[in-house]
Amino acid sequence: MEQIQCLAAAAVTRVISGSSLDAQLAAVWRGEPALTAQQRGAVQDLVYGVLRHLGRLDAIAAQLLQKPLADAPVRDLLRVALYQLGHTRASAHAIVDHAVTACVRLGHPQARGLVNAVLRNYLRRRDDLDAAAASTDEGRYSYPSWWIVKLAADHPEHWRGMLEAGNLRPPLTLRVNRRRISRDAYLERLAQQDIAAQPVGDDGVIVTKPRPVTQLPGFADGLVSVQDAGAQLAAGLLDLGAGMRVLDACAAPGGKAAHLLELADIDLLAADIDGERLQRIAENLQRLSLTAQLLQADAGEPGAWRDSGSFDRILADVPCTASGVVRRHPDIKWLRRPGDIAMLTKRQARILDTLWQLLRGGGKLLYATCSLFHEENGLQVERFLARHADARLMPLMLPADGIKQTKGQLLPDAAHDGFFYALLEKV
Repeated sequence: MEQIQCLAAAAVTRVISGSSLDAQLAAVWRGEPALTAQQRGAVQDLVYGVLRHLGRLDAIAAQLLQKPLADAPVRDLLRVALYQLGHTRASAHAIVDHAVTACVRLGHPQARGLVNAVLRNYLRRRDDLDAAAASTDEGRYSYPSWWIVKLAADHPEHWRGMLEAGNLRPPLTLRVNRRRISRDAYLERLAQQDIAAQPVGDDGVIVTKPRPVTQLPGFADGLVSVQDAGAQLAAGLLDLGAGMRVLDACAAPGGKAAHLLELADIDLLAADIDGERLQRIAENLQRLSLTAQLLQADAGEPGAWRDSGSFDRILADVPCTASGVVRRHPDIKWLRRPGDIAMLTKRQARILDTLWQLLRGGGKLLYATCSLFHEENGLQVERFLARHADARLMPLMLPADGIKQTKGQLLPDAAHDGFFYALLEKV
């Protein structure tokens, strides 16, 4: 167990220092090729868990330490072990013993006594320590204080539920490719393999017990794709018709682009600024037997679209804080800074203004983010409408089942992440 604890602690250290969670886990897999699938899963679960509950763990540790630990490896080993004691079924005795041994593996043998004392003290005083940690919003919800304050101001009626939803384990949600199979038929295929699932939205299926996609019937053949139920709404909101020329301007990794092609016979241009991510779009489309023109381009740079012509529909799924998808990417909570919002809103506005020039009269543009913050969402749209007299905000037609939203803001819950949508028509 100490190897797993050490690898998880090291990954947490690097994430807190500014690296993305995905990049750090990939680095672990490269550096430890002998890890079994079970061991990889254990490391991943610990890192995700620590980052989801970091605020609570630090509030507990602060009560057990006379001063903050200067050694990051020991600090993060304690975070991992405290998470294990509070959130896993592993033997408390084994967790403590292995954490003490892990100090040697990490090169900090002098910390063994401290780690042993802190963890055993936690076990003796657990209830009182947990209660004290939960007495502040930072400890209760495990978010930075600025994030909590901002969300409470933006969503005074919903902020607590939104924070709690962000700490849930996300479900495995699939989008059924209606060109290949109906949702009912795919649910039947799952049932035949004793895979419990339930419908969500128009094309979605939530698998009750997540599993590797290789175990899903028809995944390799393009019958389904992995996509959150909230993200699945985008394609349907664009009101597509056969023969339309459509632009997905920030398309990677290609889930929404593929859904557009599954819904209608359109001429699709899928663009992204990142060439490597553009390759992921190509791979996804190939698996689904779908075809689109691909373009590497900066959506906010007018010159990038000089030869592209005009479009009947545009999907602008713009770069954002990603504050609505933290349950899938818990590192976002600790890597984001308040100043990021202003920087991103400027970029979003530039993209919107650029893409609007490419939209034909009578055409529609869907503005989308996976953010919860008002500056990136409703306020961004209000400012856009003030700048463009030829733009009008259209009502959103959302599925009635399984989707909660207010004024275009999808409220994250157990069924879906947090997204924002605004449909704009050029008049």
